[in-house]
Amino acid sequence: MVRLRKTRAEIEGRWREEFVAEEEEQIAPWPADVQFKYVGGRVKTVDGAARVTGSATYTVDVSLKGMLYGKFLRSPYPHARIVHIDTSAAERMNGVRAVFTHLNAPKIPWYDGNSYILSEVLKFQGEEVALVVAEDEAIAEDALEAIQVEYERLPFVVDPVEALREDAPRVHPSGNVFGGGPSRHVRGNVEDGFREADVVFEETFRTGAALHNSLETHATVAYWAPTGLTVWESTQAINNIRQRLSQIFSIPLSSVRVICEYMGGGFGAKFDPGKHTVLAALASRMTGRPVKIALSRIEENLVSGCRAATIQKVKAGFKRDGRLVSLRLEAIINLGAYASWVPLVSGPYRMLYNIPNLETVEWGVFTNDVPHTAMRAPGFAEGTFGLESVIDMGAEELGIDPLEIRLRNYSEIEPDSGVNFSSKALREAYIAGAGKFGWDNVKNVVRTDGRVRAAGVASVVWWGGGGPPAYAEVKLNRDGTVQVLTSTQDIGTGTRTALAQIAAEELSVPIERVQVLIGDTALELFSPGSGGSGTLASMGPAVRSAAIDAKNQLLDVASQFLDAPPEILELRDGKIRTKEGEKEILLEELLGRLRDFTIAGRGARGPNPDGYAVETFAAQFAEVEVDIETGSVKVLRFLSAHDSGRIINRLTAEGQVAGGVIMGLGYALLEKRVTDPETGTVINPSLVDYLLPSSVEAPEIIAEFVEPLDVRANNIGAKGLGEPPVIGAAAAIANAVSRAIGARITELPMTPDKVLEAIKKAQRK
Repeated sequence: MVRLRKTRAEIEGRWREEFVAEEEEQIAPWPADVQFKYVGGRVKTVDGAARVTGSATYTVDVSLKGMLYGKFLRSPYPHARIVHIDTSAAERMNGVRAVFTHLNAPKIPWYDGNSYILSEVLKFQGEEVALVVAEDEAIAEDALEAIQVEYERLPFVVDPVEALREDAPRVHPSGNVFGGGPSRHVRGNVEDGFREADVVFEETFRTGAALHNSLETHATVAYWAPTGLTVWESTQAINNIRQRLSQIFSIPLSSVRVICEYMGGGFGAKFDPGKHTVLAALASRMTGRPVKIALSRIEENLVSGCRAATIQKVKAGFKRDGRLVSLRLEAIINLGAYASWVPLVSGPYRMLYNIPNLETVEWGVFTNDVPHTAMRAPGFAEGTFGLESVIDMGAEELGIDPLEIRLRNYSEIEPDSGVNFSSKALREAYIAGAGKFGWDNVKNVVRTDGRVRAAGVASVVWWGGGGPPAYAEVKLNRDGTVQVLTSTQDIGTGTRTALAQIAAEELSVPIERVQVLIGDTALELFSPGSGGSGTLASMGPAVRSAAIDAKNQLLDVASQFLDAPPEILELRDGKIRTKEGEKEILLEELLGRLRDFTIAGRGARGPNPDGYAVETFAAQFAEVEVDIETGSVKVLRFLSAHDSGRIINRLTAEGQVAGGVIMGLGYALLEKRVTDPETGTVINPSLVDYLLPSSVEAPEIIAEFVEPLDVRANNIGAKGLGEPPVIGAAAAIANAVSRAIGARITELPMTPDKVLEAIKKAQRK
């Protein structure tokens, strides 16, 4: 029996309510004390060889017969109107097959209806002016130079504080504030809390705009054949792409197929179809040939979004015993030219500590800059820097150990809602992390030869519980091999491997005999996008359910061959046998005797638990060395202790932690997209000038997992791990640097000039 139930699902801090199908019979979670063969082990990725040898097919590798290539002409100005555009010379060039501008492209609404796919008015540098489609990329690039455009330059604003002024240039006719005003969240009474506090202070924190810089840039290949539209896309959400293309072109879902066999990362920037996707499809429909568009690195860094820059004004009140009794946050968030949502900078402030009196005010501000998009824990990496700096400031003022003050503000229930957590082991992460890091031995400042060493700590909260709808099938083949099918995607996190582990464990077959088929909507097994750290927590339970369904069918069939009731049979080590061992049959022998009959189990992810908050936590520790003469900072060691439920694959989990920490290190010390306020143009869109961390900057990184089984969250007990490692990394490093130099660092990235300025400021006091 199947029934419908309403559930809440979260993605990147945005919630939705939906109905999901729920099976009558529930699957019990794996017990905590079971010793598994594959689950929880260090299993090599099943597709590792394909990735490193080059045999894996990424979107940029797709090459079809007769394929055309598209290139964009982009706005050189932050705000302009196209007065006149002449494409005739480009259209006459040999090899040019189509040219699209706002004059001939369909009026497809874009940016929530605030613009069109190609628009007469351009609101940020890099916005698309025209697309040339040609026989090869060189011809397309030459044709771009032949297009003549006359622009009317319009007033612009790129500073969000300036954009809030009454006389600022208007980015949109409705004004420069998202939603017409700030969002506000209150619990308790902050003014009463400040009067109750023994110590009250105020500080302003700033974070810069960071760029995704995935290994693979945005790319698409579209082919509109008589049977329908097929799109190869570098995407985190093949089903999102399919649904949006179906809507945009008013064609049935069954006429759209989206494929993403392999992809080189997304970090939140690859959820929806881009203009390149839709225009490639339009060009293919016009020419009858496949069309490929791949963004260059500079294009990627101009138009594919960023982590929003923020200004966080914080007022905090502490009691003498270290309890944070009142806090007010006012955040200004630079959304760029367009936005459909505002990053939840207040998230950590609201979710992490037991603060009885809290008020948060968030201004989402439009500017003539690149539109923001989700980037690995959007809002939370920014907000955690401000909040965790405040916690350390309180510890310093009151003479309390930074780790101890966090324990004194520990929340046993979800602070905003008052509901219980499905599980929470942040306290255990503090203790385990501090012990392994040697916190008591390194927390004191050490000075030697013009260099200073110190350590810092930060706390992390995120969601990562995943949710429905998510479906999977597990098929048992005649030769004893197993196929796992679902239309999820592996964005480089090891999804194929984790799903293979789950199926191999449940069916007790060698993992080498499990094949995972994903990355194709033609499988017609819906899965959510890979974001919000929810892929494993969404898809893992569905695959386990499908494997159990297949196993139950198998035991039913085997009972007839072995003349034994199914309840006394078990599947173990490739054999079906009675539990006492009197009768048995090899799996492949049984399946072979079934001839053309196929056993296919189907599974679905059930609803999230009612009345519980499903969240992930971490404690992060950094040891740094600061050169007080040059202001340079070197991170020596970093430990990240995580409560993400059951770890399915320790090897890939450690990789997730290392990658997140390195991204956080870049955010802390190096990365910032710089926009010239005088011209409104981006100064550093290339990797020559936009600095990313390399192996030189990478410290020793230690991953620790406290691993409480979350039996309420889902039937595999796992929660997300993709985003938590990046959330507190910059905060922990900033706290360590601040302790080392005896001055509070209030702005990211902590470049040497800012560190020296803070040192000089401290010396003047």
